[in-house]
Amino acid sequence: MKGSSDISEPLNTAKQADPANAGAISRNQLTPEAAISPQGHDVPGHDHALPTATSADDCCSVDQPAKKPPTNTRDHGDHTHDAAGANPYLWPGVSLVLLLSGLALDYAAVAFFSGPVRLGWYGLAFVLVGWKVIRSALGSIPSGNIFNEFLLMSLATLGAFAIGEYPEGVAVMLFYTVGELFQDAAVNRAKRSIRALLEIQATEVTLVRGGQNLVLDPKQVQLGDVIEVKPGEKVALDGTLQTAAASFNTAALTGESAPQTKQAGDTVLAGMINLERLVQIAVTATYQDTKLAKILAMVQDAVGRKAKTQLFITRFAQVYTPIVVALATLVIVLPYFIVDDYVFRTWLYRALIFLVISCPCALVVSIPLGYFGGIGAASKAGILFKGSNFLDVMREIDTVVMDKTGTLTQGVFAVQQVQPAPGTDATELLRLVGALEAKSTHPIAKAVVAHVGSAAVNTVVDQVEEIAGHGLRGRVSGHEVLAGNAKLLTRFNVPYPAAVEQVVDSIVVVAIDGQYAGYLTVADAPKPDAAQAVQELKADGITKLVMLSGDKDSITQRVAKELGIEEAHGGLLPEDKARYVQQYLTEGRKLAFVGDGVNDAPVVALADVGIAMGGLGSDATIETADVVIQTDHPSKIATARRIARATHSVVWQNIWLAFGVKAVVLALGAGGLATMWEAVFADVGVALLAILNAVRIQRMNFTKP
Repeated sequence: MKGSSDISEPLNTAKQADPANAGAISRNQLTPEAAISPQGHDVPGHDHALPTATSADDCCSVDQPAKKPPTNTRDHGDHTHDAAGANPYLWPGVSLVLLLSGLALDYAAVAFFSGPVRLGWYGLAFVLVGWKVIRSALGSIPSGNIFNEFLLMSLATLGAFAIGEYPEGVAVMLFYTVGELFQDAAVNRAKRSIRALLEIQATEVTLVRGGQNLVLDPKQVQLGDVIEVKPGEKVALDGTLQTAAASFNTAALTGESAPQTKQAGDTVLAGMINLERLVQIAVTATYQDTKLAKILAMVQDAVGRKAKTQLFITRFAQVYTPIVVALATLVIVLPYFIVDDYVFRTWLYRALIFLVISCPCALVVSIPLGYFGGIGAASKAGILFKGSNFLDVMREIDTVVMDKTGTLTQGVFAVQQVQPAPGTDATELLRLVGALEAKSTHPIAKAVVAHVGSAAVNTVVDQVEEIAGHGLRGRVSGHEVLAGNAKLLTRFNVPYPAAVEQVVDSIVVVAIDGQYAGYLTVADAPKPDAAQAVQELKADGITKLVMLSGDKDSITQRVAKELGIEEAHGGLLPEDKARYVQQYLTEGRKLAFVGDGVNDAPVVALADVGIAMGGLGSDATIETADVVIQTDHPSKIATARRIARATHSVVWQNIWLAFGVKAVVLALGAGGLATMWEAVFADVGVALLAILNAVRIQRMNFTKP
């Protein structure tokens, strides 16, 4: 399985797994051709695959390794597609127009539409979509891969042409080709997800050397160099802060919305954004070894190890195709030794009917139709499945690992508690604190101001001083007010109760005129349906629920206890989350990870099913995920599982229906008792029944367990 069984072992990133992969994730190397290659990125030393997030129209996609490095084409197995610059839907579209117009001419019995004209008309429609499949069937013969879906499609459709059933041959080939095009689109989405992640990296850095500032590529900076970062700029390299104090937005690494205040000597990581003042940082890691570079490597490494789901029809064809071909041959040959009045043309005709009946059109239709119904039902519920194969995997999961902020909580800070000191009026406390905090842009300050509302309007505030890493000091309505953390009161020698140190949530401690006046707690509240989501998942058979968060562990444990989650871990960086997920996967668990931030993208890609919150979630995580919950409701995870189970049931009903009818008609065709009408029913009729069955999914109620 994936990963390490020891949570303390270093994470195996793409670069660590193979030294040749060092630097393989740079923006310059990720060419369009490399990004869409099913084998990987076509970058020297970087050979793991991209995610094949299958589209709704391509049931259970199969990733087959390319047999040669791609240039301007993409080899899907042995099936080569158009150059990247061409419109891949052009020729299938022309083929569809020819097919529909030909059917109309057939129905109207137009005089000129017969003989060579009719053959040429349908022949052109067939060649536009079928020549690549036939070429793939022939091209696979030297490698020994003879009995595959390409051969089955080729024999069945050419057989249909041989007995004059041209529309049948064109329709089957057209449907198959369109399915392949949808898979191409899914691969391109994977390319965009990695490019979105790469945009996080800074492309230049200001180096302080010899009293001069030099703007360089981050790759040129060496260990020990000092770089300068202006307010609003991204930190390009890991290092230690040389400036006295500064605040940074750390969302790219931790996913937490609250900025972190760093003191001189503290570690600053690439990907953080400097918020306040010009700072200097002494570099401690090269560009390739930064935490952010490792995050990007983890995404690509995890994507490369993602479990691949083969098309059912591909596996089935490995057995079904040789049997059908052998039986069709026996239909021609065996009667020669048994029937007295053997006529070769008669038995050839029966064999061709047999091949047409055996065409997997009904299966090709019935399988994706069930998944389409499931995907449609999920869309109505605000759940986007990026591939029908993820419906299958979603049904099989037994472990759900979730991020905290933005996934189970609202991702917005709000005042949770106001605790005035004895003898202090709560209303007056809020008025003074709200007026002072209105002078700050810190997210916690904004939460306090929002809570106080209009009560602090027109309050006189002056002599405001923001003390980095501590809080605010100022005069409000003639009173000297301190508002910040406990360190602020210690700095000004204001005693406060020991209980203040035990508060788990973010806290704003207040002193008025040199006396402790109380405190406010500010926290990210759980989403209204978070507890419901946990209960439903447990009732639905999920045996392990885990919360992993970049927030401090005390807050993480409190939220987990409140929601009923038994296992939770806080204070984690993305690589820490990945280690936990790797451990669970190593234990043989079928795992879904639910997250929303850029920092969650590596773990989303690593899980068997990656689930992203689509409302608050970052673009990179949404693109990397296999399932997107568009409404941001965690309770939709259980809804997705219910839809997946219903879809699985309908799909297998359709499969057995197709098998049953086909077996009967195949037997009749071999005996000469079935005509093309029965052959059409075996495909088109069963497909229509499958449609009606799949429609049932759209009408089911999945809102309740």
